[in-house]
Amino acid sequence: MAQDEGPRADESYFIVWTLRTEGVILPEERLPPGQTMLVGLQHVVAMFGATVLAPLLMGFDPNVAILFSGVATLIFFVVTGGRVPSYLGSSFAFIGPVLAATGAAVAAGANPNLGLALGGIIAAGALYSVIGLIVMAAGHGWVEKLMPPVVTGSIVAAIGLVLAPIAINSASGIGPGSPDGTAFARWIALITVVAVGLFAVYSPGVARRIPILLGAIVGYIVYYIAANVMALGPAIDFAKIGAAAWFGMPNFSAPVFEAKAMVLIAPVAIVLVAENLGHIKAIGAMTGRSFDRYLGRAFLGDGIATMISGSGGGTGVTTYAENMGVMAITRIYSTQLFIVAAVIAILLGFSPKFGALILTIPGPVLGGLSIVVFGLIAATAGRIWVENSVDFSRARNLLTAAVALVLGAGNFKLSLASFTLDGIGTATFGCIILYHLLSMREEA
Repeated sequence: MAQDEGPRADESYFIVWTLRTEGVILPEERLPPGQTMLVGLQHVVAMFGATVLAPLLMGFDPNVAILFSGVATLIFFVVTGGRVPSYLGSSFAFIGPVLAATGAAVAAGANPNLGLALGGIIAAGALYSVIGLIVMAAGHGWVEKLMPPVVTGSIVAAIGLVLAPIAINSASGIGPGSPDGTAFARWIALITVVAVGLFAVYSPGVARRIPILLGAIVGYIVYYIAANVMALGPAIDFAKIGAAAWFGMPNFSAPVFEAKAMVLIAPVAIVLVAENLGHIKAIGAMTGRSFDRYLGRAFLGDGIATMISGSGGGTGVTTYAENMGVMAITRIYSTQLFIVAAVIAILLGFSPKFGALILTIPGPVLGGLSIVVFGLIAATAGRIWVENSVDFSRARNLLTAAVALVLGAGNFKLSLASFTLDGIGTATFGCIILYHLLSMREEA
């Protein structure tokens, strides 16, 4: 199969944007500067909760993770020529292998064996990069045969469903920084959800383009009034904001290369391939175009970004479902936004005070936002199936989707030694294998 991952003869390597002020904004289009800044900031808000939570669970420095999420996004932009709209943030797929390789406990503070984890993350990034190079050399034509629409839709749905419990736990006040499972937390989350919906549907002009950001502000204000003023719930603590410096160097760390840790963590690259593939298929469904020809570059960009992040103390990174949800609700896919979001994230990495401010966003508010964006990801599966006329009267298609949905919704995990494949991985590989197993005998 011929190589076909580079730019076409009639296009430059890097994307060239044209101005558009209304309607759907495609990757090669851009908004006016003011709107670009606001929507870019909205993407930072969307990714922040998960990008901070993952390093906290692994004992990494959150500010370093935020900084490298911005660096990773810029690397991805350069490698893909700015043609694939994606933000790269901390990957949750690394949590289990990192904790197993370092002997650390979840949310137990700083990881005492952080260097070992970083060495393993770099190994995963290297493996991921090799996979990307192979796809670039072999071409992408095999993708449609391996993953027809019924399979890709099932994977996209599974991604949204695997993330659903995270959103519900946060919305219910379960998790770091949240009230302890109170009805108060759930009401705040629901108010945030409704605010996002109202802004998305009824707002005029620019406001309709930033419903996630505005919904977060409304949720924050309502929480502050209810908790800090009316004492109906745990108050927001602003003390750390005052104590934090405006500017400061992040706590960079150096990797340590130890064979056992690298062997445990490197296979995460397979899960990242599945996540990235599902995300690119979902973005393709949203925009009505195929991004398959950029798969190799997307894998390579993500792999290089993971290696760079691990080399300085950051987490492994992946294309972010949260930001896909933002694109789905705003219908703005301009890749220029992700340059803005990346630069903001890098600046945040050097500003402990702003990082402290963002960390005051209550868990229920983040939970409400997550309900919206994760739900939109799962719903995108329906669009993939409908637009490709998937026939669910055929047992092969029906069984493939059914199994993937349950594996994802239940976050079905499989362990091999100390490596664990989570619901996204089992749903991805499970539905691919099942589909082709059932395809051995075509239905009449």
